[in-house]
This record gives sequence, C-alpha cells and structure tokens, in this order.
Amino acid sequence: MTHTDAGAELDPVHPVPVPARRAHGLSTAEVAERVARGEVNDVPVRSSRSLGEIVRANVFTRFNAIIGVLWLIMLFVAPLQDSLFGYVILANTGIGIIQEWRAKQTLDSLAVIGEAKPTVRRDGAAVAVSTSEIVLGDLIEIGPGDKVVVDGECVEADGLEIDESLLTGEADPVVKRPGDQVMSGSFVVAGGGAFEATKVGREAYAAQLAEEASRFTLVHSELRTGISTILKYVTWMMIPTAIGLVISQLVVKQHGFKDSIARTVGGIVPMVPEGLVLLTSVAFAIGVIRLGRKQCLVQELPAIEGLARVDTVCLDKTGTLTEGGMDVTELRPLGGADETYVRKVLGALGESDPRPNASLQAIIAAYPDSEEWRCVESLPFSSARKYSGASFSEGDGESSTWLLGAPDVLLGADDPALAETGRLNEQGLRVLLLARVAGELDDPEVARGARPTALVVLEQRLRPDAAETLRYFAEQDVHAKVISGDNAVSVGAVAGKLGLTGQVVDARQLPSDQGEMAKSLDEGTVFGRVTPQQKRDMVGALQSRGHTVAMTGDGVNDVLALKDADIGVSMGSGSEATRAVAQIVLLNNSFATLPSVVAEGRRVIGNITRVATLFLVKTVYSVLLAVLVVCWRVEYPFLPRHLTLLSTLTIGVPAFFLALAPNTERAQPHFVRRVMRYSIPGGVIAGAATFVTYLIARHYYTGKGSLGAETSAATLTLFLISMWVLAIIARPYTWWRITLVASMGAAFVVVLIVPWLQHFFALKLVGVTMPWVAVGIAAVAGVLLEGVWRVVDRRGAV
Repeated sequence: MTHTDAGAELDPVHPVPVPARRAHGLSTAEVAERVARGEVNDVPVRSSRSLGEIVRANVFTRFNAIIGVLWLIMLFVAPLQDSLFGYVILANTGIGIIQEWRAKQTLDSLAVIGEAKPTVRRDGAAVAVSTSEIVLGDLIEIGPGDKVVVDGECVEADGLEIDESLLTGEADPVVKRPGDQVMSGSFVVAGGGAFEATKVGREAYAAQLAEEASRFTLVHSELRTGISTILKYVTWMMIPTAIGLVISQLVVKQHGFKDSIARTVGGIVPMVPEGLVLLTSVAFAIGVIRLGRKQCLVQELPAIEGLARVDTVCLDKTGTLTEGGMDVTELRPLGGADETYVRKVLGALGESDPRPNASLQAIIAAYPDSEEWRCVESLPFSSARKYSGASFSEGDGESSTWLLGAPDVLLGADDPALAETGRLNEQGLRVLLLARVAGELDDPEVARGARPTALVVLEQRLRPDAAETLRYFAEQDVHAKVISGDNAVSVGAVAGKLGLTGQVVDARQLPSDQGEMAKSLDEGTVFGRVTPQQKRDMVGALQSRGHTVAMTGDGVNDVLALKDADIGVSMGSGSEATRAVAQIVLLNNSFATLPSVVAEGRRVIGNITRVATLFLVKTVYSVLLAVLVVCWRVEYPFLPRHLTLLSTLTIGVPAFFLALAPNTERAQPHFVRRVMRYSIPGGVIAGAATFVTYLIARHYYTGKGSLGAETSAATLTLFLISMWVLAIIARPYTWWRITLVASMGAAFVVVLIVPWLQHFFALKLVGVTMPWVAVGIAAVAGVLLEGVWRVVDRRGAV
C-alpha cells in the first residue's frame, strides 16, 4: 500500500509534503559545524550528586563542626581514650561518603541504560542519538509517548496531538500542524510527525525545567524534614545546657582544670545525635544500591521512603498484568460481510499507522497489506477516543472510510453485536470492532452511524509473575486497583485469572464528584474504559481519602496519573514521557520487581524510625544529666570514654544492623511525633535513674578514688537501662537480634573483667553493695520503660 498526496517531496512515513532539505535533515558536515559553534543541547543531565557534593554534604555539617572542635580540645587536655569519639565520627563520615558514592555509581549506570534516545533525521536516514547530541536545526521524529526534548517548530504532522499539561496545566491535547511551535517537556499522545530544533541547551528554558523536574533530586520527604526538625530543637537545647555545664564544671575544680574540661566535653558530646543523619543517608544509599541490582532505577531518593507508606497501588492492565504482545485468535464478520474483503481492510489499516500499538501490531502480523489500496487520510489511535481510523482509495477505484476500536464506544447500547462482545470479554479476550463510516475522519462525530463489519478477537499474554505479585500486595495490606482503558468485563476476567477478585466497574458510570468517586473507588477493584483524565481524577480521589497511592504504567495515557500519584512507577520499555515523570523505572519491565521495591521502602523508613529512638533517648538523657549536674553543682559523672563505650555498644553497632534489617511493616505518618513520644519519657527515665545512682554513690564512697567508683556505678546503671531500651527497640526477636543484644552485653562484661580494659576505660566496680544498688535501680527503670512502651505502643506510636 502507498500513501498519496500531490506537491512537494513525500516522506515515506508522514504524508505531509515538506521541503527537500528539511525532509532529509542535516548532513554530517552541518552537524559538525554546529557542534564546533557550540550549538548543542548541552544542558547538563545527571542522576545524582557529584563526588565533591557528596563529600561536602557528609563532612561539613553543623554537628561535625561541634564534634570536631570538642575533639581537638580533648586531644590536648585528656588521654587518647577520651578522644575516641572523634575517630568514630571520622569512620562514620567515611562510611557515609563511600556508601553514597556507590549509590551514585549505581544510579549513573542505570540512568545510561534507561536513557531514552530521540530519533533524528540526518543525511536522509533516521538515527537514534542521546539528548545531549542534538544540535540546532536537527529534524527530530516524534510519535506516541515520545517526549519533546527541545523547543522547535513542527515540520511534519500526521494526526499529531501533543499534551502540554505538564507545562501549561491545560489537560486537552493540542493538535499540531506544520509551522506550529512545540515545547520541550510536552509529549505526544497521538499521531506522529517531525520538528526542527530551534532552541537547544540553556536557551530552551522549558527544557531546563523538564530536566530539573525529572532528574535525581533530594526533594521534600517527611523523614528528612522530621530529622531536620529534631536536630533544630536539639541544637537549641544543647547550647544553653552546654554553657551551664562549662560554667559548673570550671567552678567545681576539686579535680583539676583538665579533668573538669574532659568531664564537660563528656557531657556535651552525647547530646549530639551525630549518627542519626549518617545512618539515614547510608540506609537510603544502600536502598538505591539494592534496587539497582534488581534493575530498578530510583530517580528520586524520597521515592524509597514514599513506597514505605503506600497503601494503594493502581495498576494498568496492559504491560503490567499482561505482556505487551497480543495474538489475533479469531475474526468474526458481521452482517454477512465478506471475510476476504475484511482481511484486506485490516491489512490496510495496519499499514496506515507508522507507529502501531500492540493491538494493531497483532493485526499487522495476522493480515498482510494489500498493495492496491492507498491511504488517503489517517486518524491515529487515541486513548481518549478509544479508536483509530483511515480513509482508503481501493484498487478498483472505490473509496471507503473505516474505524477500528472499542465496540462499546463505537456502537449503540442496543446493538446486537455488543452481546457477542460481552460473551468474549467474559473470557478475558480483547475485542475490537471494525466499522465502516460515511463521514470525514476530522469530524468529531465521525463514529455516529458506524456500520459494524467485523469483530477482531485478540488474546492477551498474562505475565507469569503477576499472580504472585498481586498475592504479595494482598498479604501486605496494600489494596490493588486495576485501572484500564479496555472493556471492564474483559479486564475483570483477566484480573480474575490472576486471583484478583472484587467489584468490576465501568468508569463511564463513575460519578464526577471527587467524594462520590472516592467512595466508588474504595468499593471497586477493577475499572475499565478509563480515560487518561479519569485516571488522574481517580488518583486524586484516592488521595483525598488519605490513601498513599502508587501508580504503575507504561503508556502515554498514564503520564498524568503517574505525575499526580505519590509514587509513579514506569516500565523501562514504556514511553519516554512516562519514564520522565516517574520516580521509579523498572528497567527489566518486570512487574514482579515491585514487591522488592515496596519491601525496600518499608525496610528503610521502618528501621530509621526505630533507630532514631535509640539516638534520641541518648540525647534526652544527656541533656537531663547535664541540667541535673548544673543544678546540684556536682562533677559530671562521666568522661568521654565512658559515653563512647556506651554509645558504641548500645547505639552505634546495634543501630547499623537494625537499620539494614528486613522490615515489612508499613510506615505511619508523623515521624517526629512518633519518635519523640517514646524518646522523651525513655530518656527522662534513663537520665533520672542514672543520676539517682550517682547521688547514692557519692554518699556511699568517700576518700581518694571515690569519683572513679561513683562513675563506674553510674555507668553500670546507664548501660543496663540503655540495653533495656535496645532490647525493646529490637523486637520482635529473631535469632540474630537476640545474638546482637546478647553480644553487646557480653562486650561490656569483658570490659569490666579484663584489667587493661578496666584501666583503659577507667571503669572498676568497687565493693558489692553499690553495684547491686545500681542493678536494682536499673531494674526499676526497666519496669518503667516497659510500662511507657506499652502505653505508647497501644496508641500506635513507633
């Protein structure tokens, strides 16, 4: 079959005549000339922070500055063991830099794999180049799902419709004709064409906005915002408390200036939850690396956190539950139509579309093109209208116009062909109607009066892993909603084969009011005949009910919904537009990867919430101890080495393992409130009990060396209480969690019984009575901690 048109040179794909030079695109020499002049699309695109930015972000922090100054002071006034906290900070910062650098390498390599390459015409041939290789004047071909990557002027158009909603907010697609402007950041929803690049690189302002929106960013997240809020309050508490402690310890000079300085620093250092920020960054970075190994590109870090909060996932059937390909299983002529003639029509329709979708590709494979038929005009498929069409000049001189699309859209409700369609849909088959029309294709009412000629029955290939993935979501209390543009009965049958049961709804009957729509969405499971705008409205309706929504899709009709969803997930083989707006791209196109992605998100946010409690309990008891010391005008009970030991055994080492442990619990909102509701009472109990032990020890021990004995008793109480907090946080117990807690306790016992370690950490329990008093006070505090935990747990915190 051939296209016909009079006039200038014809392009083999697009029927609109264009000047010869423009039709062939730039020559190799012209491209080299423009590159030499710097007329290249050189907008920097990166998937992550540079190494320098990573180093600066991990080294130059407020708390590293505080700890660094205190460390330098301790190096001059105290033994090496009192400066251990500084080396720990160096090690932690190094780990953070290494992990984020590894994450950057993973992201960068995946970004190259997932990068879409626009098709440009050079020397008369279509070639794929990277976005950064486009030069001014390049002729760029576009089709359904392609993103417009630079500003330009339309040169060729074949039913070209472009959605500019991401730039202008206007939801309706804009029909483009030669001479019209196209804007970077928009995308093609129907038809095809070509445009000449008129603005590239930094001159294309819209392109810069689009790249900024779609690249790897550290955007808002509740977890990061919550931690920043906590650190802000900690800073305000720490400054006056530290000043009071400095004055108090320098006034109480019975044990010398250097010892007073050492104890002052010992009181300030534990107030800083320095490991919390580091551990959060490490957890995110390791999450990126883990997902990268499964061919999952995380384009925005908070997407990992967002996945932990997802309670509803909206699935597009085609490409998600079913594989992209289809097979024609049957052709049913209607009204006595000649099957041989129908086959010619279908073959011609397949050849008329330069970028056929999956349904049309199956038809092309089943019915060869007739050379005698010529396409006069074509109407590309649009997910909004649910059909495509073409007008032909047949070999015998006759002319005809045909539509191919959804039977329930093209036919009236009482048409007998719909009954047969319904029976086929109930078997999970997809049915297209071939209908002849009398009107012109550009008539909005062209489908009115369509005469049904044949039903084309297609079988969709189910993804072998889809059923197992849906079962996972059900087990994890994540509600799956299948949202498709196909017939509702057919989609429901496919979902039923995969074990997904529930109410099947035709989206054309959904109420337009958001509240009523949300109610229907909560009740239904499968939704068919959904338009692109409806998909977006459905996401908004679910969010209005407090749901955290993830949306999966691969087609251009999914773009608006993906953009509005809390988490957008695109298939790697999907359109360039969907990959650009999605936070997560499944490069292996496997729906079965989603459980791993959700599990990784839950692991990160759930574990950070747990370990944050460990760090902040320490901050609270450190501030309280400092306040009590100032008020009682006594020596601070601990040297830095004591708190370094306690922090390492009860927080540092355990938190690292707990932060990377499996965790399937869906994260809850209000991170700061949930963490502080346990940290504050837990820290108050720990600080008060430790200070009580210290005061009793001050009355019990007298004479030379009494301060060391008092410190050892107070350290024992604080360690036991901190271990109790760790034991609570480590629940529910598994063999490795029990081993972790037990090994930390054993390590402390080793310090107490090995003479050189006793000396190194200045810890030696004197007598029998006071150590047992310390144990008793810790036991009472432990019972109080359990009570607080149960109350908080019942209220749904932590």
